[in-house]
Amino acid sequence: MAKQTGMTKARIFKELGLKARLQGASTGGGWFADSGDWLESRSPTTGELLAKIEQASVKDYDRVMKEAKQAFLAWRAVPAPRRGEIVRQVGDALRAKKEPLAALVSLEMGKILTEGQGEVQEMIDICDFAVGLSRNLSGPTLQSERPKHRMMEQWHPLGVVGVISAFNFPVAVWAWNTALAWVCGDSCLWKPSSKTPLCAIACQNIVSEVFARNGLPLGLSCVTIGRGATIGEKLVNDHDVPLISATGSTRMGQRIGGIVGQRLGRTILELGGNNAIIISDKCDLTGALASAFFGAVGTAGQRCTSTRRLIIHEKIYARFMGKLIANYRKVKIGDPLDPKTLMGPLIDEGAVADYEAAVKAAKEQGGKLLYGGKVLAPFGRKTFVLPTIIEIDNKAPIVQTETFAPILYVMKYRRFEQALKQNNGVPQGLSSAVYTDSVAEGEAFMSYLGSDCGIANVNIGTSGAEIGGAFGGEKETGGGRESGSDCWKTYMRRQTNTINWGGEVHLAQGVEFKP
Repeated sequence: MAKQTGMTKARIFKELGLKARLQGASTGGGWFADSGDWLESRSPTTGELLAKIEQASVKDYDRVMKEAKQAFLAWRAVPAPRRGEIVRQVGDALRAKKEPLAALVSLEMGKILTEGQGEVQEMIDICDFAVGLSRNLSGPTLQSERPKHRMMEQWHPLGVVGVISAFNFPVAVWAWNTALAWVCGDSCLWKPSSKTPLCAIACQNIVSEVFARNGLPLGLSCVTIGRGATIGEKLVNDHDVPLISATGSTRMGQRIGGIVGQRLGRTILELGGNNAIIISDKCDLTGALASAFFGAVGTAGQRCTSTRRLIIHEKIYARFMGKLIANYRKVKIGDPLDPKTLMGPLIDEGAVADYEAAVKAAKEQGGKLLYGGKVLAPFGRKTFVLPTIIEIDNKAPIVQTETFAPILYVMKYRRFEQALKQNNGVPQGLSSAVYTDSVAEGEAFMSYLGSDCGIANVNIGTSGAEIGGAFGGEKETGGGRESGSDCWKTYMRRQTNTINWGGEVHLAQGVEFKP
């Protein structure tokens, strides 16, 4: 397997410090666990056992949290530009390990190699962004209404940041959070997906070397691989964790948001997506075709930003669908580490069962299967499917939900207002796009009358966000924002300061209060 890339499993493991048996808790000074509860990491492509990991116990969690809290107390005192310098070194370490780490993402998660490389590049890019940010954690000076007073805002480190990541981006989402949290002066505790534990162990090994080389305290980067019922519950209920950043399903986010909110903590919730592209009759079909094809098929439909729906003008519907189906017929499905492969496996058999159930439901709800709908087993394991296109009404119950699989629902529209209504007519609100050469349509789509999603693109697809912009969505997507822009503020606490430099006391709003 993966001979074409030169990255065999043995080489990947050697370069990333992985072994056949591992432990699931770390504060940066090695690995430990005492639960006796073992987790298996298997290739979604072949079912091959990659490694066994002893999961963290509650006792292990307590040990990790103690180190994380102590590390925060020391780290917050380090000048922010110096913290940025450490993150710069982390970015360089990731550059040095880009090839094996990308290959590991493909091996353990199943996305094709070029997407694995792109995910690691995201990690490098967010480190670069954070380095610049470390010299610009600024607050404004405000105009005081009182004479000889100055008012300003400051931002201070927050504490221990908990990161709960999903399998589909097993390394990048963690980096989005940690790179910003570290320059903001926070320590981080990561609970990765139990479906991709090796990716987390590899990242921790890379980062720990950088921190150790600089003589930094243990606990700045912590990992606890464990069951949601034990480690997950402990983390989200922990009053010593002021911020939980969680990526996953809407149902998961509703539960975490409720628990953390009850203890008045903060959350960044990146939840479900049900993303649409409106394809106008006033557009370049070549660009629209490329974006729809990647958005729907890329990562085997297992991105929160995957294109789930196409809303196509009736005048061009038949022509566009003919071209799209022709592209679908050319998709090479197979080993994600083979550079010729365009679509790898779904993450596991449960994901395939969800795919089959969705296809069946769509047919029962009036959908017409245009392509796909089949399960494949090129390696003797039924974790592969044909990318699927179904013509169906936007109001069908199955269209209103997110199925994490390469199923694309297509529908027609006549007037642009109808297309906007269809775009917004789902519970989720992450990413959206329109393909049009009409300035009026493009502006309408981005206006208050247009898309209700956190991301609204013109002549670019729903999938593949850059790190410079704030990432996240509205409605059942959770409302959280990560990555670029001013998302750093979530990882810090705001403080308003007023300084009286004139000596004489002046009460606000002109209040007089004298004996």
